Amino acid sequence: MTLLIPTDSNNRHECIISSIEENNSWAYVILNDGQIISCDFFDRKEDVIEWIDYVIVLNDKEYIWPFLNEKTKVLISNNEKSIDELIESFLLNKLTLYTQN
Repeated sequence: MTLLIPTDSNNRHECIISSIEENNSWAYVILNDGQIISCDFFDRKEDVIEWIDYVIVLNDKEYIWPFLNEKTKVLISNNEKSIDELIESFLLNKLTLYTQN
């Protein structure tokens, strides 16, 4: 399972989710059996050449159409900020799946 998260920095344990417009990097997280296998950072989304299962965004006002066009599922953060908080909520199905009305 892979997730992409816009973040304010590329420091794994200090970064928090940020808006797509204002992010400084993208965290590409690989999960296996509920564990983080790797967390790599990229300056641009286009630099991620691997498959992306989900992108987690800050809110439902984000510009997410490129992800939807690529058939990537979009999850919306509630109050989670850190990567660990986001992953925990993801594993517990607490993030909201974006659906088009």
